[in-house]
Amino acid sequence: MAQLRLQGTKVLAATLGGGGDTVKAKNGSMVAYDGEMTFKKLSGGGDGVRGMVTRRLTGEQMTVMEVKGQGTCYFADRASDINLVRLAGEKLHVEASNLLCTDGGLRTGTTFTGLRGASQGNGLFTTSVEGTGWAAVMSDGPAVLLRVTRDTPLQVDPGAYVAHQGDLRRSFQSGVNFRTFMGEGSGESFQVRFEGDGVVYVQPSERNTLGGDV
Repeated sequence: MAQLRLQGTKVLAATLGGGGDTVKAKNGSMVAYDGEMTFKKLSGGGDGVRGMVTRRLTGEQMTVMEVKGQGTCYFADRASDINLVRLAGEKLHVEASNLLCTDGGLRTGTTFTGLRGASQGNGLFTTSVEGTGWAAVMSDGPAVLLRVTRDTPLQVDPGAYVAHQGDLRRSFQSGVNFRTFMGEGSGESFQVRFEGDGVVYVQPSERNTLGGDV
């Protein structure tokens, strides 16, 4: 299995030992490497036909590459902060644009997210990562992990949402948003409500959205 580690907060180092070690990374995110590496562009953002078809239908752009070889490969994307997430059989849900790299053995796919995707202009699906290994998730600024419990549901601005994991249920609500109180809101706005038991990753900077400022 590849060894993933951070070099500071904005560069990911993936060490491959040969013998079939691979990682999957966002296409174009390689900034340097040593040793012997091969790079193969993969079609679609998920494993199998379903992942490819749903990406085409929703218009989400998540072109990935498979990196194989022996040595160390370094990845970064627009000076984004990088967060390593360890999975031990769980499933991680993450915005396609926020996923930088995964262990080659992790399974990626697409998950239906309902109104959330439509409001963002990213279709109706988001990316799921499942299995045992490491995933590298990017955020615009240092990500914050917010705990959700049975007694403490969480409301999240869709533009600040990065990822979540655990036994969580999502619902999507239109109406008052965080900027309305500042007089900056326009058009239809949305919030995401998380209930259950798990964690939500949010970033301190909002991505551009469609369907109104959120």
